[in-house]
Amino acid sequence: MEWLHELCRLLQESPLALAFRESSYMYPIVEGSHVLSLALSVGMIMWFDLRLLGVAMRKDSVSNVFEQVRPWMILGFTLMFITGAMLFSAHAVDAYESTYFRVKVGLLVLGALNVLLFHSTIDRARSHWDTSEIPPLRARVAGGLSLVLWFGIIAAGRIMAFNL
Repeated sequence: MEWLHELCRLLQESPLALAFRESSYMYPIVEGSHVLSLALSVGMIMWFDLRLLGVAMRKDSVSNVFEQVRPWMILGFTLMFITGAMLFSAHAVDAYESTYFRVKVGLLVLGALNVLLFHSTIDRARSHWDTSEIPPLRARVAGGLSLVLWFGIIAAGRIMAFNL
């Protein structure tokens, strides 16, 4: 995909990406913000996943846990996406060529599919198992898969950062 490589090169060489990459202050601030927003987003996702697994907050309904973590999850994910796009723009060619980046993107796609599948199928019957201390197997599988995918995404991202 030569056109995608060229697009990454153009992005990386844009005046905005160049100024961002060469800034003594902005790049470290954005990188730190990316890690903190990751902690916020994935931390909230983990609480929900642990509830789906029936490991934590068993006395709280799944709906109650989701309503509590959702705003923080969305805020963290939004900030994580914006800061991640900024970091990508600074090193777009290297990231595009990185196996770890490709693994990270692949895992993100699988994570998105897991969320879509959960909310379009399993979660539609939540009223039947909302207050169960141990949700049904399909909900537990979705929660466990989410945890595994996020651990993989974080690992690939950290390894990628040390290899660019």
